[in-house]
Amino acid sequence: MKAVLPLFLSSLACASLAQADQPSVAVDIAPVHSLVSQVMGDLGSPDLIISQGASPHGYSLRPSEAQALQNADIVFWVSRRLAPWLDSAIETLAPDTTQIELLEVSGTSELMQREGALFEAHDHGHGEEDGEHHDEHDAEEGEHHDEHDAETDEHHDEHGDDEGEHKDDEHDGEHDSAEDEHHDDDEHDEHAHSGVDPHAWLDPANAAVWLDAIAAQLSEFDPANADTYTANAEAGKVRLEQLKGEVSEILDPVRDKHFIVFHDAYQYFETAFDFPASGAISIGDATQPGPARIQEIQDRVADAGVTCVLSEPQFNPGLVETVLDGSKAGSGVMDPQGFNLELGSELYPALLLGLAESLADCL
Repeated sequence: MKAVLPLFLSSLACASLAQADQPSVAVDIAPVHSLVSQVMGDLGSPDLIISQGASPHGYSLRPSEAQALQNADIVFWVSRRLAPWLDSAIETLAPDTTQIELLEVSGTSELMQREGALFEAHDHGHGEEDGEHHDEHDAEEGEHHDEHDAETDEHHDEHGDDEGEHKDDEHDGEHDSAEDEHHDDDEHDEHAHSGVDPHAWLDPANAAVWLDAIAAQLSEFDPANADTYTANAEAGKVRLEQLKGEVSEILDPVRDKHFIVFHDAYQYFETAFDFPASGAISIGDATQPGPARIQEIQDRVADAGVTCVLSEPQFNPGLVETVLDGSKAGSGVMDPQGFNLELGSELYPALLLGLAESLADCL
């Protein structure tokens, strides 16, 4: 019995050491959480630092989310173009943390932000192919950092709020208030009007590139489990190939139809599956369209035979009702982030299938 006990304690210590070597990971939005969950598998689960259903463009971290960011060994996030405030939050709370900005991962296809309500002037070419997008991004990066630094003090003060003031049942009201404050913010207008479109997760080819990048970074931190991370990423890429066929099969019967989206977040999905939208009601999810833009959309609905105008679950559907006034077009709901989906590795496939099914049902 005396010989067994030391052996047991030794095994327990080794297990604890192995667990301690596995990285603590934080991610920004639910689709990225899903991809990282796929790669981590049974070895762990990432912390989501932007609540599902909240806009990533402007957000106030709850104390628990700030703590998760501060404790992270690795942060995977889409881009400062999607969440401009998060850059300064990482610098403030986790300056020594390894961070992977997925939009900058080599092999990621980037599309330029579309202009105007009806997208006529937009070129669907991928920025990666013409070799210009990284130069544009680098030229603007200094400007973004200056904006972020100006916000750092205010953002840091928010983290000091008492945890009791940020209970889940109160957070929705706080977030609504924050959304109102950011409604006409120039920073959001800049995101909406220029540069690279950050909604790149909606292209499954980008998701496949990111799975490899996630596996590589986790393996570098935790080489003992590198084979597992790699195998999980490969399994995820096989699932993505199946997913592309499933989405195309859902969309094929309605490819001759025309639709309008609530805000211009779906360009990567449209390009990946060759199913372009006819326009967007709003430039961005934090920007109200003016009367002229609404009139443009109403004219397009009437003139182009648009059969569906889509809202999003976390935003007021009143704008869609305005656009539909006097029209026979139907309405539906599309969700680019998985607002109502269960967190985990299956969220990403469910998200893309949900987008296809929402379109098919509405059209």
